[in-house]
Amino acid sequence: MSEPIPIALIVGSYLIGSIPFGLLLVRLLGGGDIRTQGSGNIGATNVLRIVGKKAGIAALLLDMGKGGFPVLIANTIYGPDSFITLCSALAAFLGHLFPIYLGFKGGKGVATALGVLIAWVPVAAAISLLIWLLAAKTFKISSLAALIAFGALPLVLALLGETTALWASGLLTGLIFWRHRTNIQRLIAGVEPRIGQKSESPS
Repeated sequence: MSEPIPIALIVGSYLIGSIPFGLLLVRLLGGGDIRTQGSGNIGATNVLRIVGKKAGIAALLLDMGKGGFPVLIANTIYGPDSFITLCSALAAFLGHLFPIYLGFKGGKGVATALGVLIAWVPVAAAISLLIWLLAAKTFKISSLAALIAFGALPLVLALLGETTALWASGLLTGLIFWRHRTNIQRLIAGVEPRIGQKSESPS
């Protein structure tokens, strides 16, 4: 870990993960500051609510990419079971949640975590995405689908024998649930917005 290349890779993973693509896209399209609109979140779901489907899809892909790109590099150099790959994965994910460019106030991490999984453990990523799609189709609520998919992630990784990624999944799943705590409250109250529905005010 004292070698400069692994340290630079991990720091670079965090800095790439910190890029607020949702905020930048909404500003570019003349939508103002996404943090003061909709749910107040900088992620793809809120981009969808504010400026439409195309921008929402773009934000989703970019947030996935910023999670996947650093992990793909680490995975290629060090392999999927390397501690460096694990640290790069967590750094990119934490960058989205706590971005240095926005005073460490970021998004909820679902798309970035999915990008991390695609680059690191693609079979687990495919299963998680399938679970999300089924839950989203059934309940029409993005946050609930994400909570179901990432709640199942540790079990999926355990069944696949992905030990290193399993260690990381505890932090990923725990932080995703923590960042969705207001969503969980709204789900319990029955007032959580459905996919594509406008939110009344930032949470």
